Amino acid sequence: MTATSNYLTHAVAADRAHVWHHLSQHKPYENTDPRVFVEGKGLKLWDAKGNEYLDAVSGGVWTVNVGYGRESIANVVRDQLIKLNYYAGAAGNVPGAMFAERLVEKMPGLSRVYYSNSGSEANEKVYKMVRQIAHRHHGGKKWKILFRERDYHGTTIATLATSGQPQRADHYGPYPDGFVMVPHCLEYRKQWDVENYGERAADAIEEVILREGPESVGCLVLEPVTAGGGVIVPPPGYWERVQDICRKYDILLHIDEVVCGLGRTGKWFGYQHYGIQPDFVTMAKGVASGYAAISCTVTTERVFDLFKDVPDDVMSYFRDISTFGGCTSGPAAALENMRIIEEENLLENTVEMGERCLSNLRSLMEKHAVIGDVRGKGLFLGAELVADRATKEPLGEKIVQAVVARCLSQGVIIGATNRSLYGLNNTLCLSPALIASADDIDRITSTIDSALAHVLS
Repeated sequence: MTATSNYLTHAVAADRAHVWHHLSQHKPYENTDPRVFVEGKGLKLWDAKGNEYLDAVSGGVWTVNVGYGRESIANVVRDQLIKLNYYAGAAGNVPGAMFAERLVEKMPGLSRVYYSNSGSEANEKVYKMVRQIAHRHHGGKKWKILFRERDYHGTTIATLATSGQPQRADHYGPYPDGFVMVPHCLEYRKQWDVENYGERAADAIEEVILREGPESVGCLVLEPVTAGGGVIVPPPGYWERVQDICRKYDILLHIDEVVCGLGRTGKWFGYQHYGIQPDFVTMAKGVASGYAAISCTVTTERVFDLFKDVPDDVMSYFRDISTFGGCTSGPAAALENMRIIEEENLLENTVEMGERCLSNLRSLMEKHAVIGDVRGKGLFLGAELVADRATKEPLGEKIVQAVVARCLSQGVIIGATNRSLYGLNNTLCLSPALIASADDIDRITSTIDSALAHVLS
């Protein structure tokens, strides 16, 4: 064996002996090796055994938007780390200032950026801001935060309290008070038999607000397109009605763009497809495409001003800090990530390749009765698998995972809803990097085609 192969064999053994993997049952690793990746380029990955894969999920969790192996991002991060790697966020740094300026240029109506290091943390900052606003400006009222069934906002206890995915949240409670769920908006599994489903699903939010008492509700948090809950694009009319409801009851609108942000849907942010004006927008994964840890909580000047209205009050400002929000590598990588998206016209490519992928999935739907619905926006797509189209009975989770495993054995990594919704982990998930080519898209969908034929034959 060569020195390199010896080293990789050692690395796999060390991983098996000492690493606790995310979202993984480790009992099988007593007899088999875990998969350890060693290199990536574009959409391709190679593991320690030399196997090559086409990654159709951008790092497993919708993150590597500009693809693997971007030397220019690595170079700007290296240069910045040598100059200044860190200082706590109580002071500023140059890449943080410059990225904040560039970011809000893409987000008309928003103006302030709070840095932290994960999507969960970015969302929790909003929850804390809302609670502090309630105490200081509403006499302790308007403290409740509404969230939507099937949405997901993070892995901390507070953000799991706003998880609309009961299987993901199960066994981690009890949860703190004041987080209230509203119904989902997936028309494929509709809860009301009406003509304008989008408006009706939004009206259900108003019903919850009236039940809880508008004076108690301070914020509504929603994903622009639901991610891990089944890739759900809200029906027409939904977002406009949501905006009207929030304004009617003076409720802050928080859009969680952790998955959709920085181009995934074909615009800089998913909410920009709908002409709405949020009070908070959070983002993480695609901000630096995984080249550095960074998340942002972006808000309006109106919200920002609520924390400086009485400067002599030592309890008036946002008394919060994120240690790794002071890392300079994140905004340095984010600046270069944004430059790449702009100069390589990746938003346009995302729209074009997304339409191609959706068209291919619709063709597969005509061929395979097991596909009950296909949906998505940009390079963020899902195919819901059913045992019976007429009844919409979900396909069993083991069979869905067998389709994913078959694609993996054929060298294509796809995803599926994972321990999120009891009985409804039946949606295949696709989110290739924004650089995907027509050949990449066709290979992904043709592999799904052959996997469905193999598993369900």
